[in-house]
Amino acid sequence: MTTPLAHRLAHYASDLSFDKIDSQTVHETKRRLIDSLATAVGAMPSDAYAIAARCAKRVSGHPGASLLGGGRSSVEWAAFVNGLLIRYLDFNDTYLSREPAHPSDNFAAVLAVGESVEANGRDLITAIVLAYELQCRFCDAASLRSHGVDHVTYGAISSAVASCKLMRLDATQTAHAIGIAGVCNVALRQTRSGELSMWKGCAFANAARNGVFAATLAAEGLTGPAPIFEGDLGFFKLVTRESFTPPPFGGEAGNHDGYMMNKTYIKFWPAEYHSQSAIDAALQLRSEWNGMIDPGAVDALEIDTFEASYNIIGKYPEAWAPRTRETADHSLPYCTAAALLDGDVNLDTFDETRFTDATRIGLTQRVRVRLDPELSPRYPNGIPNRLTLRLHDGRVLVREVEFPRGHAGNPMTDAEVEQKFRRLVEPKYGPQRASAILARCWDLENLTNITDFIRLLD
Repeated sequence: MTTPLAHRLAHYASDLSFDKIDSQTVHETKRRLIDSLATAVGAMPSDAYAIAARCAKRVSGHPGASLLGGGRSSVEWAAFVNGLLIRYLDFNDTYLSREPAHPSDNFAAVLAVGESVEANGRDLITAIVLAYELQCRFCDAASLRSHGVDHVTYGAISSAVASCKLMRLDATQTAHAIGIAGVCNVALRQTRSGELSMWKGCAFANAARNGVFAATLAAEGLTGPAPIFEGDLGFFKLVTRESFTPPPFGGEAGNHDGYMMNKTYIKFWPAEYHSQSAIDAALQLRSEWNGMIDPGAVDALEIDTFEASYNIIGKYPEAWAPRTRETADHSLPYCTAAALLDGDVNLDTFDETRFTDATRIGLTQRVRVRLDPELSPRYPNGIPNRLTLRLHDGRVLVREVEFPRGHAGNPMTDAEVEQKFRRLVEPKYGPQRASAILARCWDLENLTNITDFIRLLD
């Protein structure tokens, strides 16, 4: 009989070790940690974080784990709060495939569990590489959004397996954790439909919390349903609606494409990833127009886009007049209009005073989004958006971008990653503290005390 997928994942997790991970992947892991901590600090002023932190601080755990921004709670609540912070600004990394995802969301579980078991830096690197490997290859294998299921459904499984790795569970225990995480964490895509709420930034945080919970139960001997993927009422039948067998994972015999960590993208602008090339194109158009845009001179801004972009951020009526931050950063028309008008897209772009401003909304309402079937086959290798700017004086300016800054086809340098980090971290912690955090991240494989590291962000 064919080995059940859960057992294959569990044995892979048990066998993966730091010495099997190449130096490039280790380096990229450090870059993702730096980026994730930056986005977490940037989200600390948010109301959602304040709400979650208040709830978490009512709970204690033994040994518990630290909250970014200060305080302690149970391991599960720490995973939730820290996951919310990493994800909330929609500024953390991305992977695009049959199912898009933000694999750095897994850091929340890895940091919380890693601290609770007194893991070292090499353990953290191994666990997060493992989480990326599983989540991204699942995203390659089957779409969830096409069935109305949210991408964080895969994250409950990847977070659970990473947690098992840090807890040093054996393959049998890990397979049970996969069963527990897989059977009860199917999330609805309504999270990202229409007018978006605070929960949009919390959905993977909840999956990470539940992944930690599944691993904790398995560690104590609780068994999980099986076969979770192949069963007659299992994951393949009811969730993905197709079966799949992932190719060899990074470090396995027969693998020729390395670790999935290296195929993910760091965001240059704090907006949903499919808008990144439209933002890039808008900034190039603005530069062509002498760096200034008179919104009154614009007849129309047309965006020709691909299927994933159109269906995720380009078709909902709420995108043309967002009423929440979450809707604004998931609005292709608003993000593109703001880039054209302001010459940048940054955290201020998504202040309520900005996305409800009459001038910006007026320009947003002149944006026309069209699904271009000829662009769709170029995704997910690229994210092609073509902008056509029509002006009152009859001029027509066109710009197309497929690989925006930060994409794997146009990656950010280490210096740019550090600049992003400092831009988000220094206003709260100052240059000296920011430098200390960076130094620890770049030397992650030699980290011995996770609690002391996280306390740099108290």
